[in-house]
Amino acid sequence: MKAIWGFCLILLFLLWSEEAKAGELAQKLANFPQWEKITSVQPASGDLVYPDWMVGNWLVKSTLVDLAAPLAPDVITPGFEGNRQYLNRAVSFQVRFVKQAPSLSGSKILFNKNDNKLPIIADRSFNGLNLARAYLGDGAVISVKTDPDNPNRQITLLRDNRQLVSIVTARATETPPDSKFITSEVFQQLFKGSSNPYFNSVESTTAYSKLPTSNPAIAADQVTAVYLSPQDPDYFKAGNKPVALYRYRLEFVPSDEVTTTP
Repeated sequence: MKAIWGFCLILLFLLWSEEAKAGELAQKLANFPQWEKITSVQPASGDLVYPDWMVGNWLVKSTLVDLAAPLAPDVITPGFEGNRQYLNRAVSFQVRFVKQAPSLSGSKILFNKNDNKLPIIADRSFNGLNLARAYLGDGAVISVKTDPDNPNRQITLLRDNRQLVSIVTARATETPPDSKFITSEVFQQLFKGSSNPYFNSVESTTAYSKLPTSNPAIAADQVTAVYLSPQDPDYFKAGNKPVALYRYRLEFVPSDEVTTTP
């Protein structure tokens, strides 16, 4: 179970920061699978503001297209080999991006296309729940909750008194020309529910592109890098290198249907 959390609950917990040094995020994606920790992230504060063209309800098709274990065979994250079963296997789920209420911190309203002044944010609880259930099944996931006072903190409640706590610690963005948006975030994960809680650090970098078509209307290239936590006995052996890399292709199709409510 804990191996799945290394890659399936990270897709849209993205938050806001100052722009990264020009081109660093794009260069990291281009260099896959050569990968090191991003250097230009800033401490997490506030909410990620997305481009206006991402507002609305979407059906997302996510496909794992590549994976790598840069430190193998010396260091391999638990479950890495088992995750090969997801290669080239599309998983679909619904997400939505909404307009943030103008005066209430952390609150959200469904989008109104007539109001172009409100910032666009992800509905993290809705998106996280749909993503988790798409991978784990409806019965395995009870709820996903975002801290109303801190959008950087999210808790996924699971069956059998288990839970995943995800806390964003740093992030960066780039806004290249031609309707593109790139973001990276670093967050800590704690999986609780067993005698030995499991920690790791995850960096998720995603490049979104607005397309001239409607099916899909948005495409994205996403790389998730998993790093060992200081509690891991192999932490110093790994250094700044990831122990696992997962690359996804994402396709967004407009959808008026909403089937899951957190």
